[in-house]
Parts: sequence; C-alpha cells; structure tokens
Amino acid sequence: MLMLLLYRLFTLAIVVVLKFPTGIDIQFPLSKSLFLKIRINQPPPPPPSPPEFLKHPDSIRQARRSADWKAARAYNDSGSIYEGRIEGFNNGGLLIRFYSLLGFLPFPQLSPSHSCKEPQKTIHDIAKGLIGSRISVKIIQAEEENRKLIFSEREAAWSKFSKRVNVGDILAGRVGSVEDYGAFVHLLFPDGLYHLTGLVHVSEVSWDLVQDIRDILSEGDEVKVKIINIDRQKSRITLSIKQLEEDPLLETLDKVIAQDGSVDPDPLAMNSSSTIEPLPGLEAIIQELLIEEGVDGVRINRQGFEKRVVSQDLQLWLSNAPPVDRKFTLLARAGRQASISFGLSLHVFVFEFLEVEY
Repeated sequence: MLMLLLYRLFTLAIVVVLKFPTGIDIQFPLSKSLFLKIRINQPPPPPPSPPEFLKHPDSIRQARRSADWKAARAYNDSGSIYEGRIEGFNNGGLLIRFYSLLGFLPFPQLSPSHSCKEPQKTIHDIAKGLIGSRISVKIIQAEEENRKLIFSEREAAWSKFSKRVNVGDILAGRVGSVEDYGAFVHLLFPDGLYHLTGLVHVSEVSWDLVQDIRDILSEGDEVKVKIINIDRQKSRITLSIKQLEEDPLLETLDKVIAQDGSVDPDPLAMNSSSTIEPLPGLEAIIQELLIEEGVDGVRINRQGFEKRVVSQDLQLWLSNAPPVDRKFTLLARAGRQASISFGLSLHVFVFEFLEVEY
C-alpha cells in the first residue's frame, strides 16, 4: 500500500500549478476528493549589480565635475554667454555657479553699470546686493588642472553692446578711474545704463597743454566724448574730449594763411616783426635755411598770438598754399605765439610769416 502511494505521488508530481512569482504550488491527487498540496517558496532574485564607478560616491562626483569642466572649456572656446547665479563674494570678486563648479568673477570684470547705478555704494556693498541674482558672463579662463574658472561680465557686455557704437559717435559718459596716462570713461546707452568703457588718453583731453590730467578730470565727472577708434579684436574703445571742439591751430591757420595763398589781415594781435622778438630757436632755424642751396632769403613777415597754449615745443608747418613769386610760406609755432613768413611759415608762441625765396 505504501509503495502504491509513493508511486502515485511521483507519477503525478508533474501536476504543477504556479500561483506566485516567489513560489510554486504542487498538488498531488490522492483520490477524487483528496489532494496533497505542497508549496515551495523561492527567494526573490538579487537586484542587478550597478556599474563599478557608481559604487563609489567620489567617483560619481569626479565624473560629473569632469563633464562640467569640459562644458566650461566649450563656452570659453566658443565665446558664448552664460547666465550664472551669484552664490557669494570675497574681497576680490563674485562667486558664480557653473553647474557643479564654482567660478570667480574679479571685480574689475564687472560691468560699469553696477557702480554707475549706485555710485554712493562701495564695491562690496554692491556685491552683497547681487547675491542670488543671475548675471550674463563669458568664461575667459577654464583650466581644470589648475582649478581656475574665471568669468567676465565686461566681455559679455562688449558682445551685446559694442555693435551699437561706431567711430564718430558722440555719447554722454561718466569718468571712472583717472590714471597718469588718461581717464576711463563709462558710456551711457539709451536704456539709461553704462555698459561699455573707453579710454580718453591725456593727449585727447584738451587742446591746451595738460600737465596733470587730474587737474581737469575727476572720478564721477559727467562728460561728453567722441569715439575716435574701436578695436573690436582687443575690445577697446578710444575716446576724445578735445575733438568736440575745433583745433585752435587749424582755426589760426585759416585766419592767418588763407587757402588761396593770400594773407588776410587778422585783428588778433598782429604786429610787425620789428616789434616782436623772434621765437626761441627760430633764429637758428632761419640761419640753417639760409645756408641751404637754392634759398635766397628768409624774413619774418607777420606775428600773432593764438587763443590758447597748444604745445611748448617749437613746431614748423609748411603751408599748402601755392608759392607766389617763388616764395613759400612756413608757420613757426610754440605755446601761443606763432610766426608766419612767405615762402616758409613757422609757428611757435606767435604766428610769424617768413618769406623764403628760392
């Protein structure tokens, strides 16, 4: 009887019913109304093993940072503008978020719009108020090996606004820093902000002789300037203040030496050469001219004074007026005095007309 039961169990064990994902039910019919039910539970399969680099959090962070450095280099190479969030600041500049990286924007690379908008605030007060805001910048340095990620708002502003200005434009501006060699002037745009900065060289401040530019310009001064050069490769704008006025030299030449070669009487302190001593160094030049082959004579014809000091150095100019009776006109000039002579004219502190015969 036992053998028969075992036989029936094994021969009927092929009746298997799967009821659960984690186990199986096996039913053995013992009779028409009696079944032997056996449940076999199976443990769940283990989860798939993650990639090796994901097993270490440091590796995950390093992989992400490497990808972000690659993106930073791409921004640097393309010159694209990035909208970065300002996370904070230190003594030297702003801290800008670039994905998982934290870069640096030096204060000199900020657009002048911030300081001109709130001139009464210090740069650190301005930086404090910018925390949490977004700023348009360009990446100007991305060195992963040295961990240097440097931003510039000025470069981004140049890309946006430099196309809106041209040589010859006259703009309002505000003087920023003043150096021995010139003054940096922030340019005002129609939106009421100062987006670009140009340099007024000391030689472009005034037609008068400028010993110290600080005697004329100070930080915060409102000025009018003329754009005389734009270097788009180097992102530089050259400005002039003096070119908003007529060159007094040209003004004097027009009055003293007419373009048709005639000499017009000038009421501006014109006297005979006998009443005014020759300009310093002018007599030596006349003597040198007299020994030149073909020069028959040189004499001072007229003298006068300019409205302002233009140069302390002796300058010699040859008039473009055609010669009259083989006589050319030179102008000698220094300071306010200039001398003019037919055939040759020289100018210095006075205008002296010199007649040079060939």
